[in-house]
Amino acid sequence: MNRRVGLLLPLFLLLTACGGAWNDPYPAAERGRNILYTAFTERPKHLDPVQSYSEDEAVFLYQIVEPPLEYHYLKRPYQLRPGSAADLPLVRLFDAQGRELPADADPARVARSEYEIHVRPGVLYQPHPAFAKRTDGTPRYLDLQPEDLRGVRGVGDFAETGTRELEAGDFVHQIKRLAHPRLHSPIFELMAEYIPGMKTLQEQLAEEARREPGWLDLTRFELPGVEVVDRHTYRVRLEGNYPQFLYWLTMPFFSPMPPEADRFFGQPGMAERNLTLDWWPVGTGPYMLAENNPNARMVLARNPNYRGDIYPCEGGPEDAVGGLLADCGKALPFIDKVVFTREREGIPYWNKFLQGYYDASGVSAENFDQAVSMTSQGDVTLSDEMGERGIRLITSVSPSVFYMGFNMLDPLIGGDGTPAGRERARKLRQAISIALDMEEFVSIFLNGRGVPAMHPIPPGLFGAREGEEGINPVVYEWRDGAPSRRGKDAARRLLAEAGWPNGRNAQTGEALIINLDTTPGGLGDKARSDWLAKQFRDLGVQFVVRATDWNRFQEKLRTGNAQLFFLGWNADYPDPENLLFLLYGPQGKVKFSGQNAGNYQNDEYDRLFEKMKAMPDGPERQAIIDRMVAILQHDAPWLFGFHPKAYSLQHGWVHNRKPGVIVRGTLKYQRVDTAAREAARAAWNRPVLWPLAVLAVLLAAMVAPALAHWRRHERATAGGGRR
Repeated sequence: MNRRVGLLLPLFLLLTACGGAWNDPYPAAERGRNILYTAFTERPKHLDPVQSYSEDEAVFLYQIVEPPLEYHYLKRPYQLRPGSAADLPLVRLFDAQGRELPADADPARVARSEYEIHVRPGVLYQPHPAFAKRTDGTPRYLDLQPEDLRGVRGVGDFAETGTRELEAGDFVHQIKRLAHPRLHSPIFELMAEYIPGMKTLQEQLAEEARREPGWLDLTRFELPGVEVVDRHTYRVRLEGNYPQFLYWLTMPFFSPMPPEADRFFGQPGMAERNLTLDWWPVGTGPYMLAENNPNARMVLARNPNYRGDIYPCEGGPEDAVGGLLADCGKALPFIDKVVFTREREGIPYWNKFLQGYYDASGVSAENFDQAVSMTSQGDVTLSDEMGERGIRLITSVSPSVFYMGFNMLDPLIGGDGTPAGRERARKLRQAISIALDMEEFVSIFLNGRGVPAMHPIPPGLFGAREGEEGINPVVYEWRDGAPSRRGKDAARRLLAEAGWPNGRNAQTGEALIINLDTTPGGLGDKARSDWLAKQFRDLGVQFVVRATDWNRFQEKLRTGNAQLFFLGWNADYPDPENLLFLLYGPQGKVKFSGQNAGNYQNDEYDRLFEKMKAMPDGPERQAIIDRMVAILQHDAPWLFGFHPKAYSLQHGWVHNRKPGVIVRGTLKYQRVDTAAREAARAAWNRPVLWPLAVLAVLLAAMVAPALAHWRRHERATAGGGRR
């Protein structure tokens, strides 16, 4: 080998062995720092707390803004605790004559309820240019001119920031924003039913918006249902009794909004640069948005002005066993920065998790077999490969329900309006509920990641019965200490009683045809459709999938032209009212544009719902819920599909992660052992150098003869020149 080539090879190997792993996707300056790395797949559309209402946005927003209340991180059932409020609200009830009622008064007597909320004193907003002031006390960045915004692309591009103390008026300002005609808050209609003056305020603001195309000064308008009592106290008055309002106070819709931020972002030229509250939310929470590139990377940084909180010292028995109480009493947050990277494909996401570059990961259908194993009893355990890497599996049942709805306005499925017709339709729905084996569906299409539903209420919420008393007796029997689905013979018997023996009309002989309206990606996908067709075929019933796009599907539901359809609902808060209202008559989709997509109506159920919805949890409320559930199981307006199970993987260096979709402000509790992570990354991402060495030797072997020939030629030429 030529001497020069021989010198280059060890130098090349030395250089490639230096530095971090070749595949490290993060800047070298971040190595070893107290940072949590995670990913997101869908870009957030709204980060303005008055508009945001999706899980993709919640993972960011709940860390930035701080509503008055929050949920205890560890306790189950879910328990409310103060957030930006100093304590839980003082609730007072009044009758129609204005006389105060006891807390346990009959909800029917309550004409007005009042919530008095005390704000924590001394809480500061994150550093922000909206609060920056000149030496004379005037706002530094108000009345900006176009030249002032030249080169500005984010709030970090403003040289000066400021802060101020949180005040009660900031909460009132945010509630007024629910009525802003340009913001289209998704909860406006609901809150307008309860908060006096909300609709009038929206009309006034709409008129003002027609006259004034720019920023609207909400401080000039009154909202009778909300008032500032003093600097750290405000009251919200509601029509009637609505105890679930406490749960709404855990959501960003009711987090504080300083008018200065509204005014700052409302200046001309801001929106064109994505300088809006929808892009750069302002809050008092543990983190603030430091980088927003929703197509690639988003970064949350520790809020230096955060009021502080401590890690909880109480939880369930499993929390102590799982090490979730080890950080009891320590100051929060633990992590300095959270880096979110956009991942559009599942495989790169999964591979980076296995390499240690993401601290946690979900479990998708593509990586399910690699991540977990199923025991002979059907239990899910972590695979040996994952266990050897120190990865942990966390599972939980989500507070959600996925169901197949029956359109009760359809004459076949809902009945022809006569008592006999309604009874035949009921037995048809019961037959379908038995025949479609949800256990098999969950096993085949969800890798077992679901719990068959007996009714709308997910496990873990008040009202959901466990064991034998919790089964749906129409569909299940209790055998050997567990629910067992009734067989197809039971479904065939009900089908015959409905007037369709063996799937044929008992009078005319015509075939029974059942139509499922769906969208691509739903139950209309071929494998699922084939499975459904087989279940119906076993009954002698013809099954037709009517696939359409989402807009057309929604139109079918609005007009009552669907027959069977598949939908799901995630609980907004941990109360059975938020699930049972989906079958409340006055929520009918066609007649009232509500969330009762099947247009189910039962007078007794509706009366019980009216009584139950405002009751406190207790034996009396449980008894009413039991009766409501029994009515639903008998009438079968839904095929109660399943409650999804959430599977999550985390590396051993991540601590204090507890699942619970309803608890969303979770990042402040999590902790990372950065030394353990660096060691694992180094071990799992060592460069494999021997192929490069072999390649270098082969290249040298190929180059050496040519180089030797060239040198002989040079010598010969030089010798000839001397002669």
